[in-house]
Amino acid sequence: MPRGGVPRIGIAGIHGHGATHVVEALRLEGLGRARLIAVADHRAPESPVGEAAVFADAAAMIADADLDVVVLSTPIHTHVPLARAALEAGAHVLLEKPPAPSLAELAELDEVARRAGRSVQVGFQSLGSSAVGAVRDLVAGGAIGAVRAYGALGTWVRPVDYWTRSAWAGRRELDGVPVVDGAVTNPLAHAVATALAVAGARTADDIADIELDLLRANDIAADDTSSLVVRLADGRTIAGALALTASVRSEPCVTVEGESGRIVLWYTLDVVQVVRDGEPFPATTRHPRASLLENLIDHAVDEVPLLVPLAATAAFTRVLDAVRTGPDPRRIAAEHVARVRDDAAEHLVVRDLEHWAARVVAEQATFSAVGAPFAR
Repeated sequence: MPRGGVPRIGIAGIHGHGATHVVEALRLEGLGRARLIAVADHRAPESPVGEAAVFADAAAMIADADLDVVVLSTPIHTHVPLARAALEAGAHVLLEKPPAPSLAELAELDEVARRAGRSVQVGFQSLGSSAVGAVRDLVAGGAIGAVRAYGALGTWVRPVDYWTRSAWAGRRELDGVPVVDGAVTNPLAHAVATALAVAGARTADDIADIELDLLRANDIAADDTSSLVVRLADGRTIAGALALTASVRSEPCVTVEGESGRIVLWYTLDVVQVVRDGEPFPATTRHPRASLLENLIDHAVDEVPLLVPLAATAAFTRVLDAVRTGPDPRRIAAEHVARVRDDAAEHLVVRDLEHWAARVVAEQATFSAVGAPFAR
């Protein structure tokens, strides 16, 4: 139980996405639900952190701050050692995605949590949305007939300097330690995780096979233009086209194709559209999203079930494991790539990416299989 009845929070990594955790912790502090005790980052805070102590090192914060909840928004390769330290120090953990660079380390971390009697919530924000359950209910209710296949589509823009922002960006490993950065496993990991959740795939055994087609336009080791087909144990497939080399950023989505229609989940917007055969317009609904930090605090105080427990991300981690152990991404030939400078800064664009990405999802096949010229 939290000391003094109010959970004490520490946040490691307070810039970028980590800043949203600080805002949420301060909101919960204002409601009397928690206290933000400490933050850690090698850079000084740029926004208010309340009365929290400021550490330059995450491990020091975990060791010295006497915390009930630790939020880790730190580089990928630090997730497992820092989460292990927090659990062994007696804290529950909100761990950003991807939680671990391999299935073996995910299992190891789950065992550490069990021994410590503490829990790990994984920061797939889209899985805190009731939209995922709404889609599953629609499918179960026969809204689009029997499901044929699932899709994950995300075509984003990332500037060239996105890949130089840190030592681990765009890397498959760093100093011999797996990092597994790239489109599939980091910026568009939510698309993969949400598609798996909609399909009911939680464990590694829920996946029968994974076919990867990993490509890169930027001068990096990881993938930035990727497709995959995940064959589920129930015989259905999830085809994903996930790229950071689009001409413009499009809203990412997860699709469910049925015998009599389609469901589209715009997972960053919590919007669900049902397109039934023979009907001219989709039925559109918006759904609430829960705070994963608040849910973790409810779990710590009142044993409320976690929305994204560590074990439920094993299917996603199997996909990540396939990326980690698979061949290095292939370089896209220069004739298929344009260097563009616009409001999104300088970035690389793979020609006709959006067309071929749509075909990947529609045909449930990789870029190479559908004949994308840049994948030859």
